[in-house]
Amino acid sequence: MTGYAELQVTTNYSFLRGASHVEELVAQATHLGLQAIGVTDRNTLAGMARAHQRAAEAGIRLVVGCRIDLRDSLPVLVYPTDRAAYARLCRLLTLGKGRAGKGACDLAWPDLAAHGDGLIALLVPDAPDAALAASLARLRADFPGRAYLALTLRRRPGDAVRLRELADMAQAARVPTVATGDVLYHVPERRILQDVVTCIRAGCTIEQAGFRRERTIDRHLKSPEEMARLFARHPEAVARTMEIVAQCRFSLADLRYQYPDEVEDPALSPQQTLERLVRENGAHRYPEGLPEDVDRQLRHELRLIAELDYAPYFLTVNSIVRYARSRGILCQGRGSAANSAVCYVLGITSIDPVRAGLLFERFVSAERKEPPDIDVDFEHERREEVIQWIYGRYGRARAAICATVIR
Repeated sequence: MTGYAELQVTTNYSFLRGASHVEELVAQATHLGLQAIGVTDRNTLAGMARAHQRAAEAGIRLVVGCRIDLRDSLPVLVYPTDRAAYARLCRLLTLGKGRAGKGACDLAWPDLAAHGDGLIALLVPDAPDAALAASLARLRADFPGRAYLALTLRRRPGDAVRLRELADMAQAARVPTVATGDVLYHVPERRILQDVVTCIRAGCTIEQAGFRRERTIDRHLKSPEEMARLFARHPEAVARTMEIVAQCRFSLADLRYQYPDEVEDPALSPQQTLERLVRENGAHRYPEGLPEDVDRQLRHELRLIAELDYAPYFLTVNSIVRYARSRGILCQGRGSAANSAVCYVLGITSIDPVRAGLLFERFVSAERKEPPDIDVDFEHERREEVIQWIYGRYGRARAAICATVIR
């Protein structure tokens, strides 16, 4: 059996370029018997969480990657080998997007090199010319032992000659070659949709698109056997895909939430601080004394929160709500957080879940092992005050507004 991993896959998170969902690509890769799949969307890691979840369910290895478009160089595919390298990649993308306007990313080669420790770099060439020779030399110097050149069929006249010349240049520069399919969709039938998104991006009709459309219909995933056949003259380039997979030890499973430090008394842990706040606020919620069933529920919730180490998160939400209320800003917790007696006692929510018979495990469960999600609405006219307070308290480099992608 031929060992091959497709390491250049564009999903629809590369807006108006990729024509398949992450789930479709992972499912097709599994069906074809690929050893691994490397998602490399343009200047973004936005689809990686869904790719990680789907790959884990399908039992296929996901290689985390990204295509970096540079203003002064050829594009480079990068793959973090460990968690520290992934952090550097995230910082690199943040840098580029902070410089550019909406939807853009402004990066140059020095930026990539400065964040390159632990990243495998795969240069995406066009023509075997002097510019490529210079790029290969720079690549090898800045990514020692982690530099590769992508070999991809373009289905144009002289393609075989082009691949041979690229391979010869890579050999002269002592940069190994790697075969890729430069995938834009999971099956050939999706080519039509790819043409449509291309026309939307270019602002033209299909009839007007011309060479802005992809020139071939084979930008789909292919089996290891098919890739071995297509690159029969470059078997080492096919085999090296697995070499890269072996080096990429990073997985999104290595990541954990790192909550802010909300402890006001250094002698107390976050859990002890939360328990103290619950005791103090319980007296306000139940001035006639804490009912036995409420006390029992609070103890149960606090035990589970301690077991899962979620106390810092509850403290952060409590701080934000407490600030809003201190400024007279209307706010209200909602959703499954209403099932929590701790949230009710802290004043985050306004429904007594014990009296309403609500199930706490719908909000936090040891079996699901999912971090809690407390939704809090703020009055729209003063929402910006809360946002600016969050930026001021936690720092603009550690606070962000999330966008929802509507599929």
